[in-house]
Amino acid sequence: MAIQQGVEFDGIVVSRRDYKERDMLVKILTDKYGFKTFFIRGARKRGFKLGAAILPFTHGTYLGSINDDGLCFLTTDREIAQYREISQDITLNAYASYILGLVERALNEQQLVVEGWFLKVQKALELIDEGFEPAIITNIIEIQLLQYFGVKPHLESCTVCQRTDLAFDYSESYGGLLCQAHWHLDPNRLGLDQRTIYYLRLFSVLDLYKLNSIKVKEQTKMALRQTIDEIYNSQVGIYVPAKKFLDQMSTWDQVLKKDDQS
Repeated sequence: MAIQQGVEFDGIVVSRRDYKERDMLVKILTDKYGFKTFFIRGARKRGFKLGAAILPFTHGTYLGSINDDGLCFLTTDREIAQYREISQDITLNAYASYILGLVERALNEQQLVVEGWFLKVQKALELIDEGFEPAIITNIIEIQLLQYFGVKPHLESCTVCQRTDLAFDYSESYGGLLCQAHWHLDPNRLGLDQRTIYYLRLFSVLDLYKLNSIKVKEQTKMALRQTIDEIYNSQVGIYVPAKKFLDQMSTWDQVLKKDDQS
């Protein structure tokens, strides 16, 4: 069991929970070591000096000791800030929690740290905090994470003939797109409209750092949600607690819209 002391790292506080009478266990996504749990002694005391640094959805630079296998320890913080809108809005909070939970499951599946994913998560939360559509940012993360669960849909061209000039549909049996000339090969293909296909393909390669704006019609957002859920449910099969709340929230929205129309 190796412990690295006096280490500086960037981190995003994911969650925390009380431990014993005065202490806390704080989970942080770090840029160099992935998800780590930190034992914070005295965190529940009034006036605790690291109180602001360990609030959920706080991000910045930290100093501490990293344990390869067990609990880690924080010494101090530098230049911290909070995703303020996310921390104050229950809906944004749920999307951010789902993204973090999904990334944690993906990295655990691989048993490695993909450093680029810290930056990707950091940018995703920043965009959500700045007012970008959280459902769309979440879709982008979900699609780009699929490969870490052993599922990498072929979205560049038709999986059979590699053509790109015909209408597409998504086939789970063939692991990606089928062009119109080969739709007959899978009678159970998803029957997606071309706009939904367009966004699936776009989101699979989109660089969040180059995203200036994006607007997707409500109907297409619903189709994307249903499609991604189908892929995750049938081919990935993982459970992230925050997803249940998002699904319930979607149901509430539909009920409210029906009430407004009646």
